[in-house]
Amino acid sequence: MTDLRGRVVLVTGASSGLGRAVAAGVAARGATVLAVSRAGGEGERSVDELRRSTGNERHDFLPADLSAQTEVRALAARVRARHERLDGLVNNAGGFFPRRRESVDGFEMTFALDHLAGMLLTLLLLEPLAAAGGRVVTTASLSARWGRLHRDVDLHRGYNGFFAYAQAKLANLLFTVELGRRLPRSTVAVHAFDPGVVRTAIGSGHSFLELCIRVAQAGFGVEPEVGARTALVLLGEALPAGANGGLWRDGARMPLPRVARDPRLAARLWDVSVERLALTDEELAPLRRLSAAAAGAGS
Repeated sequence: MTDLRGRVVLVTGASSGLGRAVAAGVAARGATVLAVSRAGGEGERSVDELRRSTGNERHDFLPADLSAQTEVRALAARVRARHERLDGLVNNAGGFFPRRRESVDGFEMTFALDHLAGMLLTLLLLEPLAAAGGRVVTTASLSARWGRLHRDVDLHRGYNGFFAYAQAKLANLLFTVELGRRLPRSTVAVHAFDPGVVRTAIGSGHSFLELCIRVAQAGFGVEPEVGARTALVLLGEALPAGANGGLWRDGARMPLPRVARDPRLAARLWDVSVERLALTDEELAPLRRLSAAAAGAGS
């Protein structure tokens, strides 16, 4: 078991399922966990359990609705005010929505929660991550291989929950690859991992698609603790040089789906996302500084 004592790791979607298992695994290895989930759920209780089981009173619950960009920005500001260094960020929060919903910002909910929230939080926390030589780990899915970046990413017409989910999971991979390209050999490692089919509450409704998910979970799904193992490897183990922007499963790097290797698609997603996030020059400045430093070091 990798020793993570002295490290601070933020995990989103940490109140249940895979996120809770990642948070527990990180805490068991000695790290301090910043657990993010919606207010009024199991988040506070899960953090209390971590404090009791580890004796570490510094574990912290940070309530936030990550589908709302104002709350993501407030969360990032709170983390930066409290922690000059952040060793790990696990972008795990997400959802599957069989019927079309919109976020408070007016965007399709799957894209807003599963992709935009993680991208925004990552960019806003680059400075404390860089200060610690930190790692960004995003929960992906091989359903991305069936994804496409729709011309109308908000899917106003012909909405299908699986298409929305596959698009968001493809976005996770494209963002990981593109951020890894923009931060070559930098102090921030950027990776995505596929946990496999995990037995969680996702797909707990009554639609046909949700029923299919439940059948798959029952047939060949794994427990969250098993699905979390690769995330723990990425957070704590020594990684191969030049491995930024990779996809991992079962503790090892695996080939990206062909659609996730398209640089033009990654560039289009970046532009679409920056527009929807209304990122300011000040918010993009840390990325520019780190990219410039990496370019200078490689010249």
